[in-house]
Amino acid sequence: MFEKIELQQSKILIVDDEEKNRKLLKAWLEDEGYECHMATSGESALVLAPVIEPDLILLDIMMPGLDGYHVAAKLKQDMGLKNIPIIMVTALGDKDSVIRGLASGAEEFLTKPIDSNELQIRVRNLLRLKITQDMLQAQNDYLEQRVKDRTRELNLSYLATVEALGNAADYRDDETGAHVRRISHYAHALAKCMGKSDKYCKILYYASPLHDIGKIGTPDNVLFKQGALSDEEWVVMKSHADSGAKILKGLKSPITDMGQDIALSHHERWDGSGYPNGLKGEGIPLAARIMSICDVYDALRSKRPYKEPFNHEKCMQIILEGDGRTSPTHFDPKVRKCFEECANEFDRIFNSHNEPSEV
Repeated sequence: MFEKIELQQSKILIVDDEEKNRKLLKAWLEDEGYECHMATSGESALVLAPVIEPDLILLDIMMPGLDGYHVAAKLKQDMGLKNIPIIMVTALGDKDSVIRGLASGAEEFLTKPIDSNELQIRVRNLLRLKITQDMLQAQNDYLEQRVKDRTRELNLSYLATVEALGNAADYRDDETGAHVRRISHYAHALAKCMGKSDKYCKILYYASPLHDIGKIGTPDNVLFKQGALSDEEWVVMKSHADSGAKILKGLKSPITDMGQDIALSHHERWDGSGYPNGLKGEGIPLAARIMSICDVYDALRSKRPYKEPFNHEKCMQIILEGDGRTSPTHFDPKVRKCFEECANEFDRIFNSHNEPSEV
């Protein structure tokens, strides 16, 4: 009963330049309960098909203008129409005509004069096939959407976990977590200014908060010490770069892979004077080179146990001109140039994610 109702709801487009043929086919098909539409030429069939969205097309081969072969081929090239089954109606019974019709995309053939019983059987079988294909496609679409929804949920959960890892380190010396939020925005803006792809910028945005993940293991007496660190304490402090890379090693995702590079190398310097490995120039991963200048800028602007905050203008001067401790040679010249171009955006980001203790 379900199948019969579905079949009777089917729409059929009859394409034939001869009126008597159209009327005869229409009468036979309407007796079976099908909804019939008619086109008088190949050109009009191509116009009507996307409007009607038929479940099946009866297509005459021999027509003036566009013949059935060309119409079938064009229908099968249309993503929205290619799954509509086509029965070619022809007075030609030779093998070459059949092969050409199949090559054009037709599923079935009827040879004139048409037998009404054969017509009904061919139509019914193709409509059953079409309904089954539509049901399978609907099921596939549903499952695909479910996969997309689930993937999106997992991605959101994953990103929340990454954010929590970044915050866990940042809360050690920044109770608001504003530093990691600013760092993400700085890095994204700088990478975009450098012409990096949207995908790269997005991965960098989420990987940036992991830069100091290794500080989770830094002892409080070192991390929160007022004043200068001793040589031994400085060795402990610098170990957070290696520790961060080890924490992220083996997690195997684009975000944590980039996060590992950043955690390990964001204290490396363009001139080779950084740590932990004394990397130099382009031997330092680009993400770490970007993070280096972002981290220094935010550290200069922020209150820390060992310093008071500086305003934007002072930070720019220190990074671009140096102050004895920080030097322009510490940074990739291309990154530094884009940083200078993005100066106003850095100031805007800082002020939009500000803390009471900051200038």
